[in-house]
Amino acid sequence: MAAPLNPPNAPFSVDLTDHAALVTGAGDGVGRAVALALAAAGAAVVVNDLNPDRADTVAELITTRGGRALAWHADVANRFQVGSMIEAARDAFGRIDLLINAAGVLKRGVMGDLDEWDWRRVLDVNLTGVFFCTQLLSRVMAEEGGGVIINIGSIAGHGMTLPDSISYVSSKSGLIGLTQQSARELAPRGIRVNAVCPGNLEEDAVSSPSAPPLGRPGTADEIAGVVLFLCSDAARFITGQALNVDGGAVMG
Repeated sequence: MAAPLNPPNAPFSVDLTDHAALVTGAGDGVGRAVALALAAAGAAVVVNDLNPDRADTVAELITTRGGRALAWHADVANRFQVGSMIEAARDAFGRIDLLINAAGVLKRGVMGDLDEWDWRRVLDVNLTGVFFCTQLLSRVMAEEGGGVIINIGSIAGHGMTLPDSISYVSSKSGLIGLTQQSARELAPRGIRVNAVCPGNLEEDAVSSPSAPPLGRPGTADEIAGVVLFLCSDAARFITGQALNVDGGAVMG
């Protein structure tokens, strides 16, 4: 009998040669996994992180594996720093047609006790930072024929509330609205915008109260695989979606 065309354990691969990506929050966690996956698929990667040492480490790892990378320290909540980062990225790689907004912070606190600075910082990074990156880079993408934007959300923005994280839940709920509105406005410019909403990850602080239906935690690499798919031509008819990747904890 002939072997199946798609054996169950076959690695998922995407060819992103001749593409260049900006990944925010790429020094650790999901952002790091996404940056490494994009580089392995052939894309040049701008590795952004608020911590310059972590950005340098990931960029060096990419280059030692034969990829192309630029480490860039910037606070995505600062519009001017975002603008400088985008210009540096264009100078380094000629174009940026993939944006993955993975930078995020979680500051726990119930409504009655949450400090105003903590509230504003979470919203500034998780929501306003995504707006700045999307607004500025989408202009560049439109001039160059289009692109793909992926926002890393959370199941906390899709009905999975938490006992003590009102700022985080609010920011991730808003991120879904920002994703959908951005997709609508940018579609005529050839730019697709989607969100990936992780939950129940080994390294994630957000999980369902009980084990998900698949019965195990997920990994950052599994999130990166979904991002690769959404960046690829296989997903060219998908935009404005917020996909839960959580082992089945949130359905519907």
